[in-house]
Amino acid sequence: MRTSIVQKNQVSEPVIALIKRLVSMVPWPDRRLAQADVTLSLLNGMPRAAEDTFGWGRSVVKQGMEERQKGKPAKGNIANRHRKRIEEKLPHLKQDIQLLFDPHSQADARLSTTLRYLNPSASAVRKTLLDNGYTESELPTTRTISNLLNRLGYRLRSVVKAKPQKKNPGNRSDF
Repeated sequence: MRTSIVQKNQVSEPVIALIKRLVSMVPWPDRRLAQADVTLSLLNGMPRAAEDTFGWGRSVVKQGMEERQKGKPAKGNIANRHRKRIEEKLPHLKQDIQLLFDPHSQADARLSTTLRYLNPSASAVRKTLLDNGYTESELPTTRTISNLLNRLGYRLRSVVKAKPQKKNPGNRSDF
């Protein structure tokens, strides 16, 4: 019969519970190093045993052991793990849209907001940008351009004259 490392090293259940509580109080990224220290001293450096015993992820324990060996923390850089906005990918797109469509935008009638209303649709804006030198592969989709226009303060709305009028049964003059 095989004995586990915990039994071999004579680590009791109260000690395991105490270590779990103490390590959970340590902030990141120092927690990885604490988990690595516990794993190296009590579990002979076996991350899988740490996962079974303490419930820690073995990849996190392994990363802590590598950080401890190298002497410096790993660069997580969580802040830059997002998809870049189109303004960051194409910095001139914002200026080009403003140059092309500011003359055609209308301010709010009551001037109560800073929104500018734009009659062309987002697909029309995209077609105009294609005509003005952008390629199909570098321009985003119509939905992304619509989101960009909203972020720039434009509100897309349809032309009121183009809407079909509702039939009102009260105003019938065909008797």
